[in-house]
Amino acid sequence: MTIGKSRAKLVGAIILGLALAGCSDNGRVERGDVEFENFSAQQIFERAEYDLERGNAGLAAEVFGEVERLYPYSEWAKRALIMQAYSYHQDEDYENSRSAAQRFIDFYPTDEEAAYAQYLLALSYYDQIDEVGRDQGLTFQALQSLRQVIERYPDSEYARSSILKFDLAFDHLASKEMEIGRYYLRRDNFAASINRFRVVIEDFQTTTHTPEALHRLVEAYLSLGLVDEARTAGAILGHNFQGTEWYEDSYKMLTGQGLTLEAVGDNWLRQVYRQTVQGRWL
Repeated sequence: MTIGKSRAKLVGAIILGLALAGCSDNGRVERGDVEFENFSAQQIFERAEYDLERGNAGLAAEVFGEVERLYPYSEWAKRALIMQAYSYHQDEDYENSRSAAQRFIDFYPTDEEAAYAQYLLALSYYDQIDEVGRDQGLTFQALQSLRQVIERYPDSEYARSSILKFDLAFDHLASKEMEIGRYYLRRDNFAASINRFRVVIEDFQTTTHTPEALHRLVEAYLSLGLVDEARTAGAILGHNFQGTEWYEDSYKMLTGQGLTLEAVGDNWLRQVYRQTVQGRWL
């Protein structure tokens, strides 16, 4: 690039910057306030990067959108679209971030940035999982989107992070089941609590909540007088989680009533025990 072209590029960026700064209100710019048509795709893109670096992600997302609007078939438009998804995410505007990321995947499915777009889409769900008490629909959507990253882009740099987040989201769902199960148990609604703890044992057995779920089953079944089920739950605890506090508590609870921790009877926990002993957890 010649010195003249470099100066022209610099002047253009400064003019655009002044135009945007002059008509902003609390960091917001309306599309009609600036004649974006007077600037090149690169100039608009660089201005959006500048806004992003200054911490004004919402404005940056809007300006990146102008690149796509004015130069829809250019290489800059493709770059601006993924940056728009990122900017919206930084601004915690997850719905728009998800929309921009999905458009990138739809328009450029074979591009090297498609993996990142899919990852951003997953994050738009995952980063809203903040409290156990919230509706779990977002968690299910996060799991589905993270799985797509893992399956579609197993060799990408985002696969490992997606696996870790998938495990955390999975654990989050189990945590919700445990929370509800404990609620029922405290109110002596033993049948309802057993149903919740059973879900953890059968569907979320790889999570950190399995030992407690087994212990709570011992509690609930003993309260109902179903000693075979309680003993079997204790036996599974002893076989898989003997070093945990939950096993110690169940052991004291069962032996205190003269019961052994042994798989007995014909029930769903007995089937779990058989598969556990054989090394095939449900």
